[in-house]
Amino acid sequence: MTPIQPCLWFDDNAREAMEYYVSVFPNSRIERIDEYPDESLDEHFTGMSGKVLNGEFTLNGVRFTCLDGGPLFRFNESISFIVWCADQDEIDFYWSKLSHVPESEQCGWCKDRFGVSWQVIPRIMGDLTSTPAQVQAFMQQKKIVIAELENA
Repeated sequence: MTPIQPCLWFDDNAREAMEYYVSVFPNSRIERIDEYPDESLDEHFTGMSGKVLNGEFTLNGVRFTCLDGGPLFRFNESISFIVWCADQDEIDFYWSKLSHVPESEQCGWCKDRFGVSWQVIPRIMGDLTSTPAQVQAFMQQKKIVIAELENA
């Protein structure tokens, strides 16, 4: 059976994003980078020489593909990646690495410096939002704080 693999379209910093992501997540590595050919070969490649035509990388065992495609498309919050965390320390760690756009933070959702949206969520999220008071507290949070939800 063929696995489904996410592909991320970056403007022109796919290599930088791959390098950053593999430094953040354990069990991660860049698998390969294919670069655009010399731009003198075709006018469609103007300014793309050395940029990522196809990049493959693994984040904590999950395989991704990416490319530098120019500014035609942008990331938005309709697609996000969930980082399931064991405890508050993990939440704090990933939040510090992935949250770079404060105005995008809400309910464990954040946006990184490349514009990719992440949900940094505790594995016990279902237990932490089982009462109306907990849900109300959750809706007020940016980064999830487990103790606040437990005490709600």
